[in-house]
Amino acid sequence: MNTSTNLQGLPGVFEEEVSPEGKLRVSFGPQHPGSGHMRIILTINGDIVEDAIPDVGYVHRGVEKMCEYKTYIQNIPHIERPAIHDSAGTTLPYILATEKLLDLSEKVPERAQYIRMLLAEMNRMINHFYFLGILGIFMGHSTVTTWGMGDRELLIETAAMMTGARVTFSFIVPGGVRTDTPHGFEERLLKSCDYLESRVKTYKDYLLENPFARMRMENVGIIKKEDAIAFGLAGPTLRGSGVKSDVRKDEPYLLYDTVEFDVPSYPEGDAMARTKVHIEEIQQSIAIIRQVVGKMKPGPVKIPLRGQIRGKIGDAYARVEGARGMNSYYIISDGQVYPYRVRVNTADSRNLAIMRRVLQGVRVADVPVVHWSLDYWPVAADR
Repeated sequence: MNTSTNLQGLPGVFEEEVSPEGKLRVSFGPQHPGSGHMRIILTINGDIVEDAIPDVGYVHRGVEKMCEYKTYIQNIPHIERPAIHDSAGTTLPYILATEKLLDLSEKVPERAQYIRMLLAEMNRMINHFYFLGILGIFMGHSTVTTWGMGDRELLIETAAMMTGARVTFSFIVPGGVRTDTPHGFEERLLKSCDYLESRVKTYKDYLLENPFARMRMENVGIIKKEDAIAFGLAGPTLRGSGVKSDVRKDEPYLLYDTVEFDVPSYPEGDAMARTKVHIEEIQQSIAIIRQVVGKMKPGPVKIPLRGQIRGKIGDAYARVEGARGMNSYYIISDGQVYPYRVRVNTADSRNLAIMRRVLQGVRVADVPVVHWSLDYWPVAADR
């Protein structure tokens, strides 16, 4: 069988590598460390990218379809898998939507909601330190890589003390959380925050003021404010273009309306601005954690649910501000123990939309930096 004939319609496949104009078409990925589990089909002229077509689908998980064959509780572990760096931010909207179908939204204990907030903010910082670590790899800045992964490990160990797991927690459940925080957890968490707050200043001095890093990120991969809005971008990618939008502020959930925090944003819209947002958000998460620990009072942490739960007939929607931006779930229930339909919408899918435009005109060497600054995670988009 002539394979080239069957695949002839795919862009960049079995086409001439050099066009009559002397431009070169190359595959960036799907195993390149700068692309993740995806491919970007680059058309380059010299070392300038003239076109960049994202080619996704290499890690399709079938998460939405799997939800139709598992109970509401059984769905929790596999829902976390597509975005393990922010498993709490990925699971939380599913739980909030499920609680609406179970008429539990107004019954979740206060302490459970605060514990959820602690885990969500810890996970946000875990994600952001990972972001800084991988960014260091892409820039050849190995010190930032080792720093980011090391500081992330401190939070992972603290989260493991709370949940019993290091990365995918399955800790947030309908009606609250699985267990209360163990003895000494709050003290350890606050000490970790004190240390990490001092580290943030080091990142600012050593990364943001570094001439090499500034050369690689300033005025590179610019997204204008109007484009960020038109393309529906989310999270640090949106706020890096000067849009102060955050679900925790715009439509508060849990008890975020009881704590004070800022929404960092920068108008430049370049890779540096998006990096600054990540670093500033670490500081804001630390501020939120300190307030939550001060507000938490002893009490129950979940509503006991016996037997197999069944959602009422109808539908429910919930959204949260995950580490990479807004994550939302839409669930349809027909009254059975399995959801009839689950629709997942992650920030990664929306941030992918502008990749083709923002990569046009950058140098080939800058593709990994710009790509990573967009906060696109292929596994979370290939659902």
